[in-house]
Amino acid sequence: MNKYWHCIVIGGGAAGMFAAITCKETNPKKSVCVLEKAPRFLTKVGISGGGRCNVTHACFDPRELVSRYPRGSRELRGPFSKWQPSDTIDWFEQRGVELKTEDDGRIFPTTDDSQTIINLLLESARDVGVSLFSRQSVLDVRPSENGVFEICSKDQKYSAQQVMLATGSLKDGPLAKNLQEIGHSIQELAPSLFTFKINDPRINELQGIAIEPTKVKILDGKLENTGPVLITHWGLSGPGILKLSAVAARELQKRQYVFKISLNWLADFHSNQVVEILRRARRQRAKQQVGSHALFSLPQRFWDRIVQSAHIPRDTVWSQLKSEQEKSLIRELTEMQLSVSGKSMNKEEFVTCGGVALKEVDFRRMESRIIPNLYFGGEVLDIDGITGGFNLQNAWTTGRLAGLAMAAPSVAA
Repeated sequence: MNKYWHCIVIGGGAAGMFAAITCKETNPKKSVCVLEKAPRFLTKVGISGGGRCNVTHACFDPRELVSRYPRGSRELRGPFSKWQPSDTIDWFEQRGVELKTEDDGRIFPTTDDSQTIINLLLESARDVGVSLFSRQSVLDVRPSENGVFEICSKDQKYSAQQVMLATGSLKDGPLAKNLQEIGHSIQELAPSLFTFKINDPRINELQGIAIEPTKVKILDGKLENTGPVLITHWGLSGPGILKLSAVAARELQKRQYVFKISLNWLADFHSNQVVEILRRARRQRAKQQVGSHALFSLPQRFWDRIVQSAHIPRDTVWSQLKSEQEKSLIRELTEMQLSVSGKSMNKEEFVTCGGVALKEVDFRRMESRIIPNLYFGGEVLDIDGITGGFNLQNAWTTGRLAGLAMAAPSVAA
């Protein structure tokens, strides 16, 4: 069956659904459909924020907002001046979804259930007349000589005046090759936002302990980040690790996720402050065991392990602490080196850097600079954000701009 549409959106995730709703709502005369390869729509929205859906982030200055994107920060400044988190919040709240802002700036529905967001988007699409087709794995998109796109899925053929690609990562499927064949460049794909697998007695069995802030540096390189680090049963996670994994995504893929890191668990303290606090402990706690009371506001279990890692006997009191032992303690606190042996996903979430080259896209309209009436949105582009709602905000913004551009009355109804 060959069916003609004014607009076909390929990909039923956040960017694609938001674009389709925007297009049809803005220009009801246009026929709009969404083709999704999975049985259900918005599956990544469902797992966002641990199943609560981290809708966006309370960062309302576009200049600050773009700093949360290791790739795409320059290109997103213009789009964020047109549609930013405050606009996203208004859009959902005007349609009856109450949102809340948590202490770290992340914004969730008050239901703490991603299904609230999914239901609203599906209802909005159907209410304005967007047609939704699941289990449509698109294999090929081609512009024809008459300007109409021919789209082939496994068992259907479609044609459209305008096409938007919002498939998410290009790593699964034939569309990356397809895009290259029709003239686009694809930047190297690599996993982003992952945790570090580490097996080391210095952190084993300390899962659940978070140290904030911690400075993490990748050895044999210049990449580092400071933020909260969470010890898990498989290694290290938390914003400090996740942001570093995003910034270093391609570098760590080249290393096959085997590398060393250095951790300064006392990132809030200058080196001279560390020495002074230890000297004060020598004076004021002379007869107390070094491991009995944690310093630097560190958790006691973690302090016990640090003291043990510095090879300080359990019965050592502060007045008996040797100079070499003190140096070893400082090294474990400020220069602990750990070997990373792999990566794990952040909960069930996954993000990929890489995708359609940004220089080939007009970010005023999210339209291809190479093929007229071909649009892009979300993770199909070489854009990725750190954890905290920034990847969804990229989807809402690019989807909105693409939807408005496709809605323009350039195609006869």
